This record gives sequence, structure tokens and C-alpha cells, in this order.
Amino acid sequence: MTIFALITWIGAVALGSYLLAIWLIEYDADFQASAKTRLPVPLISSHALLAVAGLAVWLGYLVLGQDRLAWISLIVLVVVAVLGLTMAVRWIGVYRRFRLTSRPRLLGPRQLPRTGPAVPPERNFPVPVILIHGLFAVTTITLILLTAFGVGGS
Repeated sequence: MTIFALITWIGAVALGSYLLAIWLIEYDADFQASAKTRLPVPLISSHALLAVAGLAVWLGYLVLGQDRLAWISLIVLVVVAVLGLTMAVRWIGVYRRFRLTSRPRLLGPRQLPRTGPAVPPERNFPVPVILIHGLFAVTTITLILLTAFGVGGS
């Protein structure tokens, strides 16, 4: 169970890194005046850094076998999950608001493409990646919780 938790945590971090890369590519502080992001830099940064720090603590638990490291991992993971849920709720609002306005327009003959409305950088997140990232996160939390309480053995 502990190795499976490690695998799901690494999967969640990998998908989260992909989403962070999209956000960083699309984020432009000058452009944000017209399409302000709903995911502030401190929120995204703390979510990502705590997730990686918690993963490091979990690796410490796997190597050293000290139960307190499993509990510390769980506590860090709960904080990461709260930050993640905060971002998910904010992202849903952006997704719903810009879903219809950002669809590509069909162009007739001799029409030049028009630029669409400015959208926040998180509008470009692929929905399947967000869903799988969340699924990995929930699975990881469940496995770490079971491990911390000593259910199911190693």
C-alpha cells in the first residue's frame, strides 16, 4: 500500500506539474489587467511546494519507517488538498464563465480571424488532466490515511 501511495503521489505531482507549466506559459502579468487570473501566485506556489515537500517526507517514511513521518505526510497532504480544492472551485468558475465565449469561430470566405476575449491562464487547463490529477490526489490521501492508521499493513 505504501508503494502504491508513492506511485499515486508521483502521478499527482506529475500531472500538477503539467498544469503548472500551462499556467506559467499562459500567465502574463501585463495581460492580466484584461483577464485576471483567479489562481494567485501564492496559492499555486504553496500548493505545489507543499505537495513536493510532503512527497519528500513520505519518501523519508518509506526509507526510515518512522510512523511520525507518515502522520506529517498526512497533515501536509491535507493542507495541500485544501489548497487544491480552493483552486478547483475557483477554476470551475473560470471554466463556466469562459466555456462558451472561447470556442473557435467558423470563418466564411475572405474573413480574417478575430481575436477572442481575453481569458485567464487557467482557462487553458485540459479538463481530463484536472480530473485525473484530482483522482490521484484523493487516492493518495486515502492510502496515506490508511497507512497512518495502520490499516492494511505495508
